[in-house]
Amino acid sequence: MARLCEGRVAIVTGGARGVGREHCLMLAEHGAKVVVNDLGGDRAGKGHDVGPAQQVVNEIKAKGGEAVANGDDVSDWNGAKHMIDQAVQAFGKLDAVVLNAGILRDRMLVNMTEDEWDAVIKVHLKGTFAPARHAAAYWRDKAKETGGPVDARIVTTTSVSGIYGNIGQTNYGAAKAGIASFTVIAARELGRYGVTVNSISPSAFTRMTEDLRNYTEEDKE
Repeated sequence: MARLCEGRVAIVTGGARGVGREHCLMLAEHGAKVVVNDLGGDRAGKGHDVGPAQQVVNEIKAKGGEAVANGDDVSDWNGAKHMIDQAVQAFGKLDAVVLNAGILRDRMLVNMTEDEWDAVIKVHLKGTFAPARHAAAYWRDKAKETGGPVDARIVTTTSVSGIYGNIGQTNYGAAKAGIASFTVIAARELGRYGVTVNSISPSAFTRMTEDLRNYTEEDKE
C-alpha cells in the first residue's frame, strides 16, 4: 500500500472516538505523525479526560507509528495555540489539521436553553476557527520565511444537518452551516500560502449519532 502521508505531521481534533479515531488511525497507517486531540468529555462536552486520546496514541504506537496525546479544549484560544505548538515541538513541523471535534445538545427550538445553543456553537464553530487560525498563522509565517508556498491542509467537518436541517438541532445545524461557509472563505484566503481548505460531511454510526431518531408529534410539543 502506498503511504500517502509519509513524513507528514497532522493534528486531529476530537480524535479519540468515532470518525476522529478513524482519521487518526488512517493517517498513521499512511505514515503521518499524529497529534490526537480530545477533551475526553461526554457527548454533551462535559468532563475532561486525556485517557481516550492516549488510548488511540497507544494503538498507533503498537503498530509502529508515532503519535502524542493532547487534551486541549479546541474552543479555547490559548488551548488551540498550544495544540499547534505541541505538534511543532513534538515532530518539528505541522502539515495538516483535521477539525473534527464536536458535541451535541439536541433540543426543540422552543425548549432550547441559551447554554445549549452557546455550547454547541462554541465547540463546533469556534473549535474550527481557533485551531485553523493558529495553524494558518504558522503556515503564513513559513511561506514568508521560505519565500514560497507551503504544502499544507485544513480539513473541516460539516454535516447534512447544516444543509438540509434536522429537527431538534437548530444549534448543531447552524454551526455546521457556518463551518461550510468558513471553509469556502478560508480556502480563498489561504490558497496564496499553499494551504488547501476542504470540508467533509461524513455519515457514520458513532457515539455521537447513536441516539438520533425521527421526532414524533409528541416530541415536537
